[in-house]
Amino acid sequence: MTGETVRIALQVIGVLEDLDLPYHVGGSFASSVHGFPRQTRDLDLMVDLPASAVPLLVSRLEGEFYLDDERVRQAIRRGSSFNLVHLSTGFKVDVFVSGHGGFDRSEFARAAPQRLTADSPRDVLVKSPEDTLLRKLQWYRLGGETSDRQWTDILGIVRTQGDRLDLAYLRKWAGALEVQDLLDRALAS
Repeated sequence: MTGETVRIALQVIGVLEDLDLPYHVGGSFASSVHGFPRQTRDLDLMVDLPASAVPLLVSRLEGEFYLDDERVRQAIRRGSSFNLVHLSTGFKVDVFVSGHGGFDRSEFARAAPQRLTADSPRDVLVKSPEDTLLRKLQWYRLGGETSDRQWTDILGIVRTQGDRLDLAYLRKWAGALEVQDLLDRALAS
């Protein structure tokens, strides 16, 4: 991340914090924190976003970001995602609306303060290494198990975290998420 993208990420996260909206950083940023660092063109945020918070969120971000009020509401109804695009830089923030299942709740409970980069001015909540690994395994499966980038992120987390990974937690949720075979393959690599 460049200084400008860190500033933009912290701006969005600051708005979420000001509005008391639970969040955590996921995706490639989280896998870079817990595994092998790599360049990415966007920031993935998981947010517990009720419909009642949409007007405040939109009012706080419009002007500097492109966002569509109706797409935000659709994402909440569907349990999907929407984009924020920083108008002057084109930097994209993908906001994934949190589900309410057991794994979703566990991810929020396990997120911990981390720096986005070594020169980031403050900590933000980042998905745990195990939860990042499990989500990456899900995305890899959903993508037809063809993305070298996803698999490299997965192996980066496994190799960097090593014995620090909570294997019991991983096995529990890998079974529930139907990615146990992929987890076994990654751990054996």
